[in-house]
Amino acid sequence: QLQLVESGGGLVQPGGSLRLSCAASGFTLGNYAIAWFRQAPGKEREGVSSISSGGAATNYADSVKGRFTISRDNAENSVYLQMNSLKPEDTAIYYCAASSWYQLVAGSTGEGYAYWGQGTQVTVSS
Repeated sequence: QLQLVESGGGLVQPGGSLRLSCAASGFTLGNYAIAWFRQAPGKEREGVSSISSGGAATNYADSVKGRFTISRDNAENSVYLQMNSLKPEDTAIYYCAASSWYQLVAGSTGEGYAYWGQGTQVTVSS
């Protein structure tokens, strides 16, 4: 069974950090570009960051540039999202998704991503 599983979400104070993980089972994550998306209540899903299959290319939404870092360890079949300097507006459910080709996240709501995880809640609040 092909599956993506996110972990690492939680409640953090503004200015704090979290590291999200996306683990794959049933397929080789290294064959896919991976993106992180998020969806806040009442808002459309938005792309946060993506990374190419080999890890050489990355891109970020303007709202997270300089604060979030995407990385991958294909030997561990995992992708990570390090989130620093978190703000209340980062509160959302975060999803990882796999695509056969590398895509920029700007303006993307997830078209072309074949596999999705179930999401992990990130809440930034004092």
